[in-house]
Amino acid sequence: MNLIVAAKSGWGKSFKGQEVLEKNLPDYEHAIVLDYKDEYRGLAKAGLAKWWIGGPKEFQWSPETWRAFLEANGAVVLARHDRVTTEQWREMSARVVDGARRTKDVVIGIDEAHWVAPQSGKVPDPITGLATTGRGEGASGIWITQRLAKAEEDVISQCQGRVLGGFESTADLNKVEELVEYPADLHNPQISTLNRELIADELLPVGRTSPVSLQKHKEDGHLVGSEWIYSDDDGERERLDTRGLAAEMDSTHYGKEGKGLKV
Repeated sequence: MNLIVAAKSGWGKSFKGQEVLEKNLPDYEHAIVLDYKDEYRGLAKAGLAKWWIGGPKEFQWSPETWRAFLEANGAVVLARHDRVTTEQWREMSARVVDGARRTKDVVIGIDEAHWVAPQSGKVPDPITGLATTGRGEGASGIWITQRLAKAEEDVISQCQGRVLGGFESTADLNKVEELVEYPADLHNPQISTLNRELIADELLPVGRTSPVSLQKHKEDGHLVGSEWIYSDDDGERERLDTRGLAAEMDSTHYGKEGKGLKV
């Protein structure tokens, strides 16, 4: 199966992505997380994977070397070295995915997927292949991105499951509308009024009547949770809330919130 986890920057995307990874890593014989910003090392600290840095030396490794590496280590969080450019990371990721798919029973998490599989520019064949034919090979992909509109169309359209949060970009909201069968405006936190008759009960917020659209929640200026919608090709739909989720997870998330700016 291919699953996409997507929301705008600051929505808690990498935290939700880590929770999804934590749930799924133990179900596969092999796993690798392509960690663009080194945010998922908590999975290693929790004993769910090993942690490795993908640097200039690893950039030279062949798909067969990556296959052997993964078979020797089981589950790995691969963090991008700061001397590896985005273009080099894309090339390295392609070789990692190529090798990982040869292990047959593998889940591959791809953080900042819009850099690995960009809408503009050629996407390496192993990356596209994970989305289009990986399912038949026993390979699953978890694609994590903040820009739906900038990720490769073949990747987005081939995801059988979707965990989508808030978006404000018109281009990203248009892409949401192509993917879901409920009002895409639910994903725009700036919309305060929606026709509730068009929204299934399972997609309504719990404990409030307005706004109906997805929201993120802060306490003392810090993000404590956000709302999402899960949907899949089988017709399953569910509204999710990450408040309180950190206490239920085995792994600590190390993503940075970033500093605010005074206006």
